[in-house]
Amino acid sequence: MTGHVTAPPAALADRLPDWVTLLRAPNPGPMTLEGTNTWLLRAPGAEHAVVVDPGPADETHLAAVAAYGSVGLVLITHGHPDHTEGAPRLSELLGGAPVRAADPAHTIGGAPLTGAAPLGGSGLTIDLVPTPGHTADSVCFLVSDGTERVVLTGDTILGRGTTVVAHPDGNLGDYLASLERLGAYQGIAALPGHGPALADCGAAADFYLAHRRARLDQVRAAVAAGARTAPEVVATVYADVDRSLWWAAEWSVRAQLEYLGVEQP
Repeated sequence: MTGHVTAPPAALADRLPDWVTLLRAPNPGPMTLEGTNTWLLRAPGAEHAVVVDPGPADETHLAAVAAYGSVGLVLITHGHPDHTEGAPRLSELLGGAPVRAADPAHTIGGAPLTGAAPLGGSGLTIDLVPTPGHTADSVCFLVSDGTERVVLTGDTILGRGTTVVAHPDGNLGDYLASLERLGAYQGIAALPGHGPALADCGAAADFYLAHRRARLDQVRAAVAAGARTAPEVVATVYADVDRSLWWAAEWSVRAQLEYLGVEQP
């Protein structure tokens, strides 16, 4: 049976491009691992940097981000508070730098993220990669400078362990399709929203996809054995997970049952 995964889903990155800097927010926890990763991207010689995921409303963390230098754009991978709560204050500290997210509710001073046109103005090539599933508004960013490329994955791919499908906002069918899409980025480093950077986004996506399909087989077996509610399935399929995390596992189970067409009370 597939057990609870706590290790990285791919090899760790041994180096990142010189134009990538990590500032980790001081909000560690079971769902945030060491804390939220705020990524700063500055092309060689560029006047303005790009910030991805400001993190929580922690004044010390936001001040450290602002002290990095001039920032022309703040990007959001998805709307969970541990990624977005600090965005309004960071925009203030940066003199009104626009914040762009797929969800207009988290967009400040700019347009929501839509379309296929690269996000310009930073000296980097930034392509939007829609990856719904963890949440409906989840996106990734493929960022290039010459031949160097990275994928900012938010919570779609973590640096350690697996993520939840946050039902009902998250959708398992969408998530599986998003993992298939990210599987195309073989050999490109993944910069996740939590945990360490990974050497291979495509390999991590392939691992996640296999794990999700194995979990689905377990859920099918649990239902066939008589489990009828999400808590009953969690108790069977996630028995190896600390009970303090069963509430999060129940999100994923509800998404799995919906995907399988199992009616839930």
